[in-house]
Amino acid sequence: MTNLIEYPDRDLLMLGLADKLAGALRRDLNIKQRVSFSVPGGTTPGPVFDMLSAVDLAWDRIDVILNDERWVPEASERSNTALLRRRLLVDKAASGTLVPLRSDAETPEEGLEALIGAVSECLPLDILLVGMGTDMHTASLFPGADQLDAALAANAPVLMAMRAPGAPEPRITLTAPVLRAAVETHILITGAEKLEALRKAEKLRDARDAPIRVVLNTATVHWAP
Repeated sequence: MTNLIEYPDRDLLMLGLADKLAGALRRDLNIKQRVSFSVPGGTTPGPVFDMLSAVDLAWDRIDVILNDERWVPEASERSNTALLRRRLLVDKAASGTLVPLRSDAETPEEGLEALIGAVSECLPLDILLVGMGTDMHTASLFPGADQLDAALAANAPVLMAMRAPGAPEPRITLTAPVLRAAVETHILITGAEKLEALRKAEKLRDARDAPIRVVLNTATVHWAP
């Protein structure tokens, strides 16, 4: 059974999750020289980022890595990197190190080699926060994506390019082995539709149909209506 924490509303969800993540970061900073923290993009985690950015931590020892990135310029409103710079890596968190998942290469395939080294140095991930779509995707592991089978494989590389029918742009994503090996994992979802998708994912055995299954058995799910 999935470890699910239900909150009465979204404000309390964001506050409660931010508090848990801050506590986990503080705990790990007390026992490690550097801590790796992987986060999703998109609009849902924005309030969590806002709260975390105001927390007094040794951010200069925290490496922040996106779960995935759209292969768009940072100037694009679709850029997850730009979102992190605006909402997480500011205020007290301004000294955090952003480990890039984007380069100036024309395609994610061309940019992979230059990005993998820095990401690999941060593994295994200490704290992982992911989201989930109503199609049960997480990171850029989409059902029906062009390289999903390879990204789910036990010997998958750290990063892979990904294209999917539901994704307007090419993506770059952390792969299943990286997500699965995280020391501590949290899933953030809101609304009845995503709770229904979560319940559906619990019943499916094949991660190709429900990629969120990669982390579902070891994660704590945070949900509010």
